[in-house]
Amino acid sequence: NVISSNIANVNTTRTPSGGPYVRRDVVFVAEPVNSFDELLKKEMDGNGPVISGVKVAKVIEDRRRPFILKYDPTHPDADKNGYVKYPNINIVEEMVNLILSQRSFEADLSVIRTSMNMVRRAIEIGRV
Repeated sequence: NVISSNIANVNTTRTPSGGPYVRRDVVFVAEPVNSFDELLKKEMDGNGPVISGVKVAKVIEDRRRPFILKYDPTHPDADKNGYVKYPNINIVEEMVNLILSQRSFEADLSVIRTSMNMVRRAIEIGRV
């Protein structure tokens, strides 16, 4: 959603708060990873598996990069020198981030499918 918002606002020179749109970025934090024994105990006790991994901590404005200045004295948001401030968004970087996110999701899904297949095969071996 954040990447989509950045791409959609690549040419937004005026926001309700004033000034151009500021690129947003996501800050992730790692959740504690429990040992296999702890996961197994919780599963056996009926408390269900403990989910561990990464979660979104917050969405921040990326103020590290300056706004992009373009000379266009006819633009309504141009300053007295004729320059317009555009968002600090690099569309190529956003597309790369989008592709990386998609590939990560696909890899995670592949791991889940492989794990499920391994469990099914182990159960089948136990039935023989």
